[in-house]
Amino acid sequence: MELIPGLPDDIARECLIRVPYAGFPAMASACKGWKAEIELPQFRSHRKSAGYSQTILVMAQAVLDPARSIGFANLCHVPVYRLTTFEPVSGSWSELPPPPEFSRGFPMFCQLAAAGSDLVVIGGLDPVSWEASSSVYIYSFITATWRRGADMPGVRRSFFGCASDGDGMVFVAGGHDGEKNALRSAVAYLVGRDEWAALPDMARERDECKGIFHGGKFHVIGGYGTETQGRFEKSCEAFDAATRQWGPVREDALTAGTCPRSCVDGDGDDHFYMCKDGDVLALRGSTWRVEAKIPGDVCNPSHVTKWQGKLLVIGSPTTGEPQEAYVLDLRTCAWTNVELPEKFSGHVQVGCCVEI
Repeated sequence: MELIPGLPDDIARECLIRVPYAGFPAMASACKGWKAEIELPQFRSHRKSAGYSQTILVMAQAVLDPARSIGFANLCHVPVYRLTTFEPVSGSWSELPPPPEFSRGFPMFCQLAAAGSDLVVIGGLDPVSWEASSSVYIYSFITATWRRGADMPGVRRSFFGCASDGDGMVFVAGGHDGEKNALRSAVAYLVGRDEWAALPDMARERDECKGIFHGGKFHVIGGYGTETQGRFEKSCEAFDAATRQWGPVREDALTAGTCPRSCVDGDGDDHFYMCKDGDVLALRGSTWRVEAKIPGDVCNPSHVTKWQGKLLVIGSPTTGEPQEAYVLDLRTCAWTNVELPEKFSGHVQVGCCVEI
C-alpha cells in the first residue's frame, strides 16, 4: 500500500519528514502506514540528516500557584512540578499533559532523559509521602501518549545520576537508598524492549552526582559518599557502553568540590561545560577555561541545558527572585535574552533535550 496514493514512497517520505512534530499525533491516528513510518528509527535519521529535525527542551518546572492551578491547596507551600517544553527556534513555551498518576504533580527530583522521539521520566519523590519511587513513564512525541515502563530494579534510589545515549538506552547510577546510604550501583534501561540491565558497580559511592553521556561513555560526575555526606568530590568516572567497563577514576574532573548540577556535555574536544561563580566554563583536555560571563540576572543558575552549540541558562540574581532565561551561542560567546512568560517562570529542577 502506498504511503501517499499516486506518489512513489520515496517522494512520500520526503513529504512526511517535512511535517512539524506537533502534527505527528494527527498523522499517527490518521493512517496506520504513516504511524508505522514515523515510528521507524530510519525516519528520525532521515529527518535529521535532511535538516528537518526539531529540538525541544523539556523541563520539570514548578507551578507558580499550585493551589489555584491544580486545586492542590493542602500542598500550596510545597513546590508542585509539571513538565514544560521550550522550542528554541520559535521561542514558544508549552506544557505536556501528565499521565493520570501525576495529575497533581510529577515526583520531585525525578530524572528526565531523551530516547529517540520518546521522553523517559524516572523515579523521584512522591510529593505527598516523600517516599522514593522506582517508577518509569515514557511519553511519545509521535503519538502524544504516555505509557508505563518497567520499574527501576534494586533498592529505591533517589538523587541519582541519569543520562541517555539519545537513542534507546538510559543509564542510572549512584544516588542514595531509603537509609541515606550513598550507592555505587548502576543500571541501564533499554527503552524499546522495556527492560533493565545491571551494570558493574562504580569505584565509589556517589550521592547527588550528575550523569552525562558524551563520546560513547556515561560519565558520572561528582557526588559524595555515605561518610562524607554533603562534601562533594571533584572526581568523575565513566562507563564505556561498548566494552561495558568503568574506566579509572579521574580525580580532578571538576575545579573544586561542588554540586555538579550545572554540568552538561561538550562539543568535540570539550568534555563538559558548567556554570560556576558567574562564569561559563569549558573543560578542554584537562583544563577548565572561562568561555563567557553569565548575565547578572541569571548568575544563580537553577538549570542549564545544551543543544547544537548553544546553552540555555535559567536562573536568578539570588535565591527566591524571579527566574530569567538566556541562551549562549558557544561559537560567538554572545548571549540572547529569552522571553519567559510568567506561567513558565517557575523554578526548573531538571531537564533534557529531545531532537525529533
